Amino acid sequence: MNRADLTTAEQRVLDALDTAELVHHLVDLVRVPSVTGTDAESDLQHRSARELTEAGLDVDLWTLDLDDLRADPDFPGTEAERLEGYGLVGTTPGDGIPGLVLQGHVDVVPVGDLAKWAAGDPYSARIDGDVLHGRGACDMKAGVAVNLAVARAIHRSGVRLERRLAIHSVVSEEDGGLGAFATLRRGHGGEVAVITEPTSGKVITANAGALTFRLDVPGRAAHGSTRLEGVSAFEAFWPIHLALRALEAERHVDVDPRFAGHDLPYGISIGRVSAGDWSSSVPDLLTAEGRYGVRLGEDPAQARAAFEERVAQACAADPWLRENPVVVTWPGGQFASGSLAPGHPLIDEVCRAVTDLGGALPVEAAAPYGSDLRLYAGVGGIPTLHYGPGDVRFAHAPREQVSLAETIQVARAMALLAARRLGAH
Repeated sequence: MNRADLTTAEQRVLDALDTAELVHHLVDLVRVPSVTGTDAESDLQHRSARELTEAGLDVDLWTLDLDDLRADPDFPGTEAERLEGYGLVGTTPGDGIPGLVLQGHVDVVPVGDLAKWAAGDPYSARIDGDVLHGRGACDMKAGVAVNLAVARAIHRSGVRLERRLAIHSVVSEEDGGLGAFATLRRGHGGEVAVITEPTSGKVITANAGALTFRLDVPGRAAHGSTRLEGVSAFEAFWPIHLALRALEAERHVDVDPRFAGHDLPYGISIGRVSAGDWSSSVPDLLTAEGRYGVRLGEDPAQARAAFEERVAQACAADPWLRENPVVVTWPGGQFASGSLAPGHPLIDEVCRAVTDLGGALPVEAAAPYGSDLRLYAGVGGIPTLHYGPGDVRFAHAPREQVSLAETIQVARAMALLAARRLGAH
């Protein structure tokens, strides 16, 4: 876009965006091991509160009432152990509902096996050319850094806004969305929201849901040398596994075209299995925990009912499980699906901000994973989409990384979007 095609206020905001500061802030963020539910997560929220205050925003930093939130009928569930949590919202001064919310989560998943990290220390934030390596680099501290950079640019530019900007910094996204839920329950909202999760240049307007399940499969213990006297819970699990594979296939018969390129947007996967307590004994219990995809627009209660019915059918067809049925429970995160209404103006606004700065026109797509989008769109009633730096294929992996050039490009696009939508002058 020619500079002459930008308004004076828009150009002032873009000129005030400090890209070196953006990269430095991202490095600092990645060096904080803010694993979900840890003290470092809380420390980062307090640090972020100071930074939002310095960027001229009115800041609301509060302690989450965990008991009250857990008692809420819409509580989204959690998986990580948690003794505390903090909500954080910064808003530009003024009256009325914010015209734009930029949202990001500060928590990250554990690093796993350190030996798998070819880049060394997962929290070193090592930069190699254009690429920054480290846990949380793309999921989603690059997006968090973008959000603060936009707030700083607006503040430094000296422009006046007709409507307010809000920055939402949340915890516990990785295990269910407690932070987003608490933020919405506190009354923070907006006309529209952009969650700067990694999207690889796409505009994500829908997310599949994901429900955490647990299966307790009974067996009958016996000495390993006389295993026929017992019933192996491991072997009893096999027909259940096959039944879930069949259910998965049936749930992919008619898939939203926005999931193009995703073979299993509603996948069913077993993530953890444990069985037995002695190597020379027939195991009398197998516990399997996993993730169950929820289709767009599907009521999670109906999804759970379909799952439980399929498990019950498999038990009824098996001589042992017919008398000793599998127990299904639903611990941990319970992500419903979420979506933005087709043709919502926010889609075009984001796309124009990107292309007017020389970027490629983003493709509209859906993502197979759950996110805070479903809470903002559902509980909050806020039209919401994802657009942010990074490739989700690097998320949660020992090769996690993000392009610095892409991070800067997204920051410029979000700054232009904010200036336009909020009436900068």
